[in-house]
Amino acid sequence: MEILLWLVPPAVVTAVAMVWVSWLGREGRGEVDREVAVRRMGAAIERGQRPTYAAPARREDRSTGVAVRPSRRAS
Repeated sequence: MEILLWLVPPAVVTAVAMVWVSWLGREGRGEVDREVAVRRMGAAIERGQRPTYAAPARREDRSTGVAVRPSRRAS
């Protein structure tokens, strides 16, 4: 068990670093006032724009329910 004592310092340093980062990150997360958020959401709903995508929409093939193999070309 004594051989595992070398793991204690890195574990302590890791735990201290995690606590320190969580302490620093708890403030300033960019929280928006509730009224500002409601105003932004209302403006977005009024615009009513749907997102556009760079790729064209794929047309769905109408299935007939019959499995058809692709025809082979004669060489």
